[in-house]
Amino acid sequence: MSATTQFFCRQPKSVDLIQDYEEVSSFSKPTGECRCAIYSSNGEYFAYTQPNKVIIINTTDGLIVREIEIAETFDLHFSPNGKFLALWTKPVLINKESGIWTENIIVFDIVNNQITSKWSNKHQNGWKPQFTQDEKIFAKNFNNKEIHFFKIDEGIADLNINKPTYKFKLNDAKSQFQSFQISPGLNPSIAIFVPEQKGKPAQVIIYNVPNFNQPLTTKTFFKAERCQLKWNSLGTALLALASTDHDTSNKSYYGESNLYLLGIAGSYDSRIELKRDGPIHDITWSPSAREFAVIYGYMPSETTFFDARGNAIHSLPTQPRNTILYSPHARFVLVAGFGNLQGTVDVYDRQNKFTKVATFEASNTSVCEWSPCGRFILTATTSPRLRVDNGLKIWHALGKLIYLKNYQELYSISWKPQAIEKFPALKELEAAPEAHESAKEYLNAKQLAQANAAKKPAGAYRPPHARNSGRSSIATTLYEKEKLANGSSQQSQQGTGVVGATGRQKIIPGVAPATNKESKSASKNRRKREAKKNELTSPAESPVPTPAAPAAPATTTTTSTTTPEVGSVVGGVSSLEEKKIRSLLKKLRAIESLKMKQANGEPLEDTQVNKIQKEDEIRKELTSLGWSD
Repeated sequence: MSATTQFFCRQPKSVDLIQDYEEVSSFSKPTGECRCAIYSSNGEYFAYTQPNKVIIINTTDGLIVREIEIAETFDLHFSPNGKFLALWTKPVLINKESGIWTENIIVFDIVNNQITSKWSNKHQNGWKPQFTQDEKIFAKNFNNKEIHFFKIDEGIADLNINKPTYKFKLNDAKSQFQSFQISPGLNPSIAIFVPEQKGKPAQVIIYNVPNFNQPLTTKTFFKAERCQLKWNSLGTALLALASTDHDTSNKSYYGESNLYLLGIAGSYDSRIELKRDGPIHDITWSPSAREFAVIYGYMPSETTFFDARGNAIHSLPTQPRNTILYSPHARFVLVAGFGNLQGTVDVYDRQNKFTKVATFEASNTSVCEWSPCGRFILTATTSPRLRVDNGLKIWHALGKLIYLKNYQELYSISWKPQAIEKFPALKELEAAPEAHESAKEYLNAKQLAQANAAKKPAGAYRPPHARNSGRSSIATTLYEKEKLANGSSQQSQQGTGVVGATGRQKIIPGVAPATNKESKSASKNRRKREAKKNELTSPAESPVPTPAAPAAPATTTTTSTTTPEVGSVVGGVSSLEEKKIRSLLKKLRAIESLKMKQANGEPLEDTQVNKIQKEDEIRKELTSLGWSD
């Protein structure tokens, strides 16, 4: 890693500045909750928030440059050259009746240490003011109907936000634009996206700032509820990725997406024709501004490179990928599959006919960036995307792990931006440097775990209760189980029960089981239950006589047992004879009822007449069971 390459790691209540694998000692870490941290675009400044202020430091020595005493700051945004810092603070409603909010967006001049402008915007989405490359003009959205441009004079303070220098307004008063993007470069242009509305097609319009009378180019199209605008590094061409939430063809759950190319030089525009159907996962411009790449289609996706006019140059093999990044010198191209994919990263040499340089696995990656020198790749797992295994890894472009650091919670991370001139272009990629101790320990532990997993035989499946039993084999046949039980059994103290290997008492056929002596409380409870049984079988409830049962043979147990009489309730359940008698008596009562109906002259069905004819059979059966009237 270059000695001048640096990155930050933001945690809930701390920030680390790391350079050469070591934390910058002169950097004063936050002491309170840190909601946002960011480098300036030129890498000169680093800013982070605290509950009651915003701190700006110099990245070279780590010392504090400015402290802005503004509380409840949630988001930060630097101008292109780092002269201005925009802050989005918590909006507060001042007057509920008039709907007036506090001026929660503040543009701070770092060089002159003063507030340049401030205004109110309670929505955090799309709040950032956009600056031209020379930082002489900045633009802000006004109710999605107008774009106000303000010219910033040197040293000006308290810019009147109600008097814009230039103003853009849509021709149709009922229409609203959704987003806009100012191009880089010294001759700035602005691209404005107007979504579909009441049958009118969506359109992307490009104007030259501040000439809004005649657009440079316009592209109209349907199927566009949202649009991502991406300029190339020179500001001469624009990629517009239009998408919808609903797919009219019902082929995709994620809606439809189309890609359009608009050029300023020559005023051309075209729809990029893709070989496969499906969503567009990622688009990116080359730093050279001469080509761009697109990953599209259902998984496994297709990766295709196009020139500045939208002509296909090359396609990579079909693989499950959804992320593509050029190195700063445009020498290498990183193609990876993150998110719900496995995390495989492929590195290709763009200048050597797209030869694959390396492949490695970076699972659960939520942040991936090239280093400014173009030799290293940063991958990180951050919260709240994933709240476990948070940390960062730095890889060499050849796929070797160089550095690793784990965090309990990691919220954001980024390289320090630096000018490409500080790092010479690579003619040949040098060998990877020696890995840091953290990477060595991680790789050794990983290899050891893999070796242990390979040595452990798979073997047959064991149920949970049989695992970790200390035996090398488990009895499976009935013979083996009986042999094992008999070999390890012990004679119980009662003399007749045998305790097996499982600790349960075995019952030997032909031998009465051993019983323990009944306790006083158990005897008392038994007498209560018997008394209750006698009440249930009283003559008032059941007219069935109880015939005497034969005497039960004496047993060798220590307690005497008596056999319950026929017709009594055993364990709360009537005997079979009593159930039969009750069923027959119920039939007799039904027959008596039918005979009464017949005597009254009511017509009976054939089945009812058959029941009456069976009265004698039922009475004979009752007599055989010992019942009498």
